[in-house]
Amino acid sequence: MNIYDAVPAVSRSDIILSIINASSWPVRTNFIMEMSKLPRSTVYNLLDTLESLRWIQRSGDGYVIGVRLFELGSAYVRQDGLQSAFRAIASEFVTTHNEVVQLGVLDKREVVYVAREDPVRAIRLVSDIGSRLPVHCSALGKALLASLTDSEIIELLPDQLETMTEHSITRRDDLIHCLNSVRKSGLAYDREESTLGLACFASFIGVTPLEKRLAVSTSVPISRLDDQCRHELKTEICEIAVRIRRLISARL
Repeated sequence: MNIYDAVPAVSRSDIILSIINASSWPVRTNFIMEMSKLPRSTVYNLLDTLESLRWIQRSGDGYVIGVRLFELGSAYVRQDGLQSAFRAIASEFVTTHNEVVQLGVLDKREVVYVAREDPVRAIRLVSDIGSRLPVHCSALGKALLASLTDSEIIELLPDQLETMTEHSITRRDDLIHCLNSVRKSGLAYDREESTLGLACFASFIGVTPLEKRLAVSTSVPISRLDDQCRHELKTEICEIAVRIRRLISARL
């Protein structure tokens, strides 16, 4: 059964919330109606209900995600002890290397970024907390994909892959070849495949008892990526993946 045919009010609410969530600015009602293709009366009724539940809130002449939805969503990283385990380990890495660390989960063809520790010298990333990227376009995504079998990847991804930059992998066969190296080394790498000027190293953490498939990554401007930096980050990101996995297991 298609989920959007199952419970109309819930599935339509999800459509509206997704439209609001995708914007960095308050979203007007007319835009929601245009993008959702839902009847005017349905949109107004659902907006009123979602606002009363504090899932969304008014901001000027539009709507933004509400505090209640943030409260509910934050449970995702509290469960399994993800948030506390990640922060305990990632903060040490940031203190030592002054580079960003991110935690991501696999969700079908995308990686969802669920936690991040920023250094003093913060860098501009396309992967904010809660954002999604095509799973094949980042080191973090490759680390997650490498935990799957080739047959699972073939079932998951099309032959031709969308690109984010001119350096993104465009063919599934090329991606699978790359993932064979990731499986052998335990380390995934991308150079400007999702963001120009940035390199990324990532390592697979594991699958939690609640079936969250996790990986951890660090990103660094290519201008700072000398041989010593490369060696340190490659070694450390693999080590903290192991430490996070052990800490999550110990707290369950």
